[in-house]
Amino acid sequence: MKGIMVQGTSSDSGKSFLVTALCRLLSDRGFRICPFKSQNMSNNACVTRDGREMSRAQAVQAEAARLEPETFMNPILLKPRRDVSSEIVLEGRALDTPAERGYYRTFTRTLGIEAVRRALRRIEERFDAVVIEGAGSPAEVNLNEFEIVNMRVAREADVPVVLVTDVDRGGSLASIVGTLELLGEDRGRVKGLIFNKFRGDRSLFDPAVVWIERRTGVPVLGVMPWVEGAAIAGEDSLNVHWGRTGGEGLSIGVVRFPGLSNFTDLDPFELEPDVELVGLDADTPERTLRSLDAVLLPGSKNTMRDMAWLERTGLARAVRELSRAGRCVFGLCGGYQMLGERLLDPDLKENSEIREIEGLGLLPSVTAFGVGEKRTVRTEGRVRRQLSAGEVPVAGYEIHFGVTRPVEGSSCPALLDVAGGGVEGLARPDLSVAGTYLHGIFDADAFRALWLNAVRRSRGLEERAVTDTRAMKERAYDALARAAERHLDVGAILRLMGLA
Repeated sequence: MKGIMVQGTSSDSGKSFLVTALCRLLSDRGFRICPFKSQNMSNNACVTRDGREMSRAQAVQAEAARLEPETFMNPILLKPRRDVSSEIVLEGRALDTPAERGYYRTFTRTLGIEAVRRALRRIEERFDAVVIEGAGSPAEVNLNEFEIVNMRVAREADVPVVLVTDVDRGGSLASIVGTLELLGEDRGRVKGLIFNKFRGDRSLFDPAVVWIERRTGVPVLGVMPWVEGAAIAGEDSLNVHWGRTGGEGLSIGVVRFPGLSNFTDLDPFELEPDVELVGLDADTPERTLRSLDAVLLPGSKNTMRDMAWLERTGLARAVRELSRAGRCVFGLCGGYQMLGERLLDPDLKENSEIREIEGLGLLPSVTAFGVGEKRTVRTEGRVRRQLSAGEVPVAGYEIHFGVTRPVEGSSCPALLDVAGGGVEGLARPDLSVAGTYLHGIFDADAFRALWLNAVRRSRGLEERAVTDTRAMKERAYDALARAAERHLDVGAILRLMGLA
């Protein structure tokens, strides 16, 4: 099939970044381009229009390519539960069997590779070409026999490979040479090299380009610099760098749960000019906690275990004290479940060995796991009128086990009226404490402004107008495409893809 595969000498070398850039660049040139990653390991997920689950990273790439995300773009998603176990989401549906030690010797050789082949056939039928993202490094020789995400996929699709390396972290020349040496017979499939995240005087790097081409015989297709204003959603929490920036505006704490998931829900805050996000963990100093204007509790892959961690570290006490002091607290999905009075998991649905635990007690609700199947659905609605003076539409998706219900007799209002009938979430009337299952709710500019202005009022600060992040996101994709045009040999890439 027509296309190209972007592999890396390591994790975080810039594969997702380059695939996103190529998707927008080639879309701008009129090609119908499909992003693809056969297997993604990440707790950042989204829900497709037909109610199926896929990686957030490939959804972002689809958006850059001006496509609606579909699960064949990421047929296998592994969602880590703990060090040696992950939930398997196959073609958008969670399997009952987790990915454990035998995963590579069983699943990848049967259901896994079959799903990859189905996805590639579908892409070949519907698109001009594919841009495939690898995972980690293709030089993990201990996994070569079983892997279905690097060279195995390049062979299945019969596409050339471009190898990208991170200059900024150092050792990029050695990484390229070492990776190529370990590829064996697949080495000949690598048709180009890209250096990524370069800073400084480009001319000083020219001797390195000449040397690596002579040493390996593989042409360098470009040296990509750091691209300001072109951040894209990260795949895992290793890419999260929340920290105090010393700004004059709002300081919002984000709890970094051990099972942190869907942290990309908070990306829009980084586009707010007066907001800084501060990561909170067991080592966060008391003075930092006391200085916060609000706290966000994001999603969790294991709510019961992370609630226990919250108590053990003292952060639960700190959040309760901040709430009593008038600071705003907001919970998303697992964080919403923790805001309630109790969490029940009698059948150990979350695989945490905790059957019951007290919540933060900031909302009058109880969450029970083991009730029904996993819920994956897109949801639209609006903020309830008693919580907002104007119309505040929202849209996003739910991905969760468990059902959260208000305590009987509670007068706490729901947060949202859902399209088609029904309500969702809970909130105090002044939004000082609120929670929802709706991932992506902060992508709704009007809702984010509503909540941030509640925080500002609680701190005696002036309210601010809505920030248009949709336009900012489009500008980021365009900036990526322009940088690729300027710093990559696009003609050579088109020829490798069979498009020129």
